[in-house]
Amino acid sequence: MASAREVRLRIRSVKNIAQVTRALQTISASRVRKAQEAVLRTRPYASKAWQILQHLSYVPEGENLHPLLAARPTVGRVLVVLISSDRGLAGAYNSNVIRFSLEKFRNSTQPVSYVAVGSKGRDVLHRLGKDIRAEFTRLPAEPEFMDISSIGLIAIDEFRSRAVGQVHLVYTDFINLLRQQPTSKQLLPLEIGLTEARVQAFEDRPGSPPASYIYEPAQEALIEHILVRFTQLQLYQAVLESLASEHAARMVAMQNATENALDLSAGLTLEYNKARQLAITNDMLDIAGGAEALTKAT
Repeated sequence: MASAREVRLRIRSVKNIAQVTRALQTISASRVRKAQEAVLRTRPYASKAWQILQHLSYVPEGENLHPLLAARPTVGRVLVVLISSDRGLAGAYNSNVIRFSLEKFRNSTQPVSYVAVGSKGRDVLHRLGKDIRAEFTRLPAEPEFMDISSIGLIAIDEFRSRAVGQVHLVYTDFINLLRQQPTSKQLLPLEIGLTEARVQAFEDRPGSPPASYIYEPAQEALIEHILVRFTQLQLYQAVLESLASEHAARMVAMQNATENALDLSAGLTLEYNKARQLAITNDMLDIAGGAEALTKAT
């Protein structure tokens, strides 16, 4: 059994760790609220932009309005934008999204390149010898749209130059404080899905959107700007979702760490009391034995 002094030092160390984890939990709880508010603010705009894009991008069958919408017969190379974090202490947040990305493209018949957003994902990709086209680390704690737009421009330039045939986005979708789901979506070419009602409305007026939308200037002029903007918006939305997921995962991980540290401290305190009681008992036995020896000697 460890001495009382050693146990006392371990108790002090565990309590110091509990203070640190409790502070990190408090900080993450504050940041996750802000990140969640940012996600909720951008979702309505992204949803409406998607609806407008569906109308703008519709053309009669056999025509192609914009190269960012055109699926290529030969993909060639796949570009994956992987969003992770720059910091650890977030439970399985980083390992889940990195493992999800690697498993999803493990059996790809086409070469896979990566754009790494976050140093944790970059480090793993570099260690595995993956082809990293670009990396973005140390993003602001509360990123603005302009902080993320350069990532979208790289993806668009790679696709337009035909260096890659598809661009996929892998990130962690924020569902609630206890659930964050790694997910992926095809970023380029943009896949515009239409419901049967919208298809019927388009067929009634071929080549033009429904009458409820009037665009000025022309459709071709608008879609060039909106497609690029919407591609960047999807990336920005994914970064916000990932940030909210990161802070939620860190808050839960630090809460669990604090509870474990307190439980360990309670166990060590019990062990310390036992060690101290044993030391006192041994001292009393020594004193009693010495007194008895003196009595016999006299």
